[in-house]
Amino acid sequence: MSITTEHEVLQKLGKADETKDEQFEQCVQNFNKQLSEGTRLQKDLRTYLASVKAMHEASKKLTECLQEVYEPDWPGRDDTNKIAENNDLLWTDFHQKLVDQALLTMDTYLGQFPDIKSRIAKRGRKLVDYDSARHHFEALQTAKKKDETKIAKAEEELVKAQKVFEEMNVDLQEELPSLWNSRVGFYVNTFQSIAGLEENFHKEMSKLNQNLHDVLLGLDKQYSGNAFPIKAQPSDSTPAKANKSPSPPPDGSPITSPETKTVNHELEPSTLEAPGASIPKSPSQLRKGPPVPPPPKVTPSKEIKQENIISLFDDNFVPEISVTTPSQPAEAAHAGAEAAGSEAAAGGEASKTEADSGSSSLPAVVVETFPATVNGTVEGGASSERADMPPGFLFKVQAMHDYTATDSDELQLKAGDVVLVIPFENPEEQDEGWLMGVKESDWIQHKELDQCRGVFPENFTERVQ
Repeated sequence: MSITTEHEVLQKLGKADETKDEQFEQCVQNFNKQLSEGTRLQKDLRTYLASVKAMHEASKKLTECLQEVYEPDWPGRDDTNKIAENNDLLWTDFHQKLVDQALLTMDTYLGQFPDIKSRIAKRGRKLVDYDSARHHFEALQTAKKKDETKIAKAEEELVKAQKVFEEMNVDLQEELPSLWNSRVGFYVNTFQSIAGLEENFHKEMSKLNQNLHDVLLGLDKQYSGNAFPIKAQPSDSTPAKANKSPSPPPDGSPITSPETKTVNHELEPSTLEAPGASIPKSPSQLRKGPPVPPPPKVTPSKEIKQENIISLFDDNFVPEISVTTPSQPAEAAHAGAEAAGSEAAAGGEASKTEADSGSSSLPAVVVETFPATVNGTVEGGASSERADMPPGFLFKVQAMHDYTATDSDELQLKAGDVVLVIPFENPEEQDEGWLMGVKESDWIQHKELDQCRGVFPENFTERVQ
């Protein structure tokens, strides 16, 4: 049975009178409210500390990852290790100071509540005893037949009960208001400590982050040629690729056209001529130029069998590549010609091919074909009037590499595809290094330009007519 219920029962039985103390009851209400607030604050503070610990672990994992991927020969490796160490120490120190200056203080603050709560309950029980003794004494005094012995004993018990109750009551009447008022200073100190610790932590962490930023900036400058490419988003209003410039040709010839840049850094010549570069999937990955096709396969020795040579076109054409002459174009031998022909014959065939179609190296293509596509005419332009070709037909090219289209206005190419090159409807929309055309197979089948034509990177193809 609860204290309140016990008191109420005694009152109903006529054995106790209710002693009301509205001021004390208000103090008890304040106490309960203060205890509830403190308990919630303690819970939220523990949650905050758990989150700090989790962030510490996450930050530690992140810096460990950086240390693992940071190669030994990169500049600033020792600095990154030191930054990671200081980062870990800073998180540890922050967590420990939060425990010492906030959580432990919080525990001390809440530690006084259980004793006071117990004394409040005990005061309630002593109040019941006091009211009961007072009622018993008054009943004996008003009885018709008085028993002085019982009255004296009842009076003695009443005085004793009153003394015990009043001692407890006076102490609580002093402590409860004081405890209630102390909450303001406690809240101020707690949140001041947290705010101060956070401020210092973020100041020190900011310095570490700045140091890390500077180290990585130095790394970026040294390896600026390997800038991370960012895929550009196509514009709905511009059908052709914006601000494109040609990329290196398959044979690795250096670019002589205007400089090519990535998003933030100029590409160095060494990166443009890298022999092991893989074929990009989208021309927009370089933003200012079409994709770089893969380098041609180099025959390791003259004893290699013809059937093992990878053809760029079909079984009747075998490219001969010289790794010591980057600007030499790929030659195509006639069907039925022997694959192991003499170098002189191959060189003569290369000269003939180059004279017929123009050099496959990028600078020569830019000089001979790019202006022709802008103006809509080329030497021997009478071929554009042929009835079996699309309007404005300029020349034919054949895809040397697969090309995966990423935008709706691009052509999807497979090695060996023949493309009929036509001029842009608006010459200003043509970007350097890109051609407009329709695959010959699509034109023969559909005779429809609007649905079949598209742009494609010039350096993925070779002119054949």
